[in-house]
Amino acid sequence: MSRLSAISLLLVLLIGAPLGTASPGLFFPIGHARAAQQASPVAGSTGGTLYTFDSGEAGFFTKTYFYDTGAEVVAFDAQFTPELAEQAMAFLREQTDNPITYLVLTHPNPDKFNGAPAFQDDGAEVIASQATTDAIPGVHAYKKAGFVGMGMFTEETYPQEATVDETFTGTHTIELSDGQKVELSELSEPGVSSTQTVAFIPELNALIVGDLVHHKLHAWLEGGIVDGQATPTIDGWIADLQELETTFAGDPEPTVYGGRGEPAPLSEAVADQIAYLERADQIVTDYVAALGDPQTELSGDQAGAHYAAIQAELAEAFPDYAFPDMISFSVYGLVNSKL
Repeated sequence: MSRLSAISLLLVLLIGAPLGTASPGLFFPIGHARAAQQASPVAGSTGGTLYTFDSGEAGFFTKTYFYDTGAEVVAFDAQFTPELAEQAMAFLREQTDNPITYLVLTHPNPDKFNGAPAFQDDGAEVIASQATTDAIPGVHAYKKAGFVGMGMFTEETYPQEATVDETFTGTHTIELSDGQKVELSELSEPGVSSTQTVAFIPELNALIVGDLVHHKLHAWLEGGIVDGQATPTIDGWIADLQELETTFAGDPEPTVYGGRGEPAPLSEAVADQIAYLERADQIVTDYVAALGDPQTELSGDQAGAHYAAIQAELAEAFPDYAFPDMISFSVYGLVNSKL
């Protein structure tokens, strides 16, 4: 999406034009956004390094992680467009010339899979769980319809549907050429999306979890896209976080690298994310219950004002969290689940 398109969308939002009732979470969040920051590289015990690319506002502040073993690179999540994926790879090339051999998709959201073809063109093999692979077509169709319907893309310019080269169910270990490995695990419940994979890098004691964790940044509350509907499962998300802590707790504890936000120790990341989700769920439950006629008030032109009011409550509850616009652009899913 061009900067001009983003500005045009912002003007639409500021003058109070309809957000739409089908899928307001399809909008790009603009405003109150911080500039992208590339985190310092994290060095491993035997020569490996973790690099972080942050897309900035053009791609929801989505992070792509690159694990460079010293011989090859494993990438995690592909960005919202092939152009952003190419920027991520260009950033990597400033750090290393080692080839990207694998791209891991942590869950079926378009900011994780839309950029996958660019990685494949660069020679990477795309790996995802079978559940994520099965979900991609439905998510792609839902998001494409929204963005094309808004006029932000055309049928021709919206990213092509991503394809996966290798699938797995349960767990899978990527064996790398120099003896290092990446361990992939599906979690038991739907989390931020309809299905969730996490990746553990033993050399770095690093746990890459996609958008399951937004540490110190407001969460995406749309839910997974299931049968053409946004389907949030806060209980499942919390269960996944608890499973994460049970499965990967250690001494020293691993560092969690989320799809957005800051890295954090596992116990801190889990506790803070659960507290956030519980508070967000309660705020939305109470807000919807207080409406006289929720079905009417949350439809058409009125919906945007209510999403903004919920955003204001959550921003006040978590004043040190970045990017509050994430709420009003995604909370429709959680709101609709209360109707």
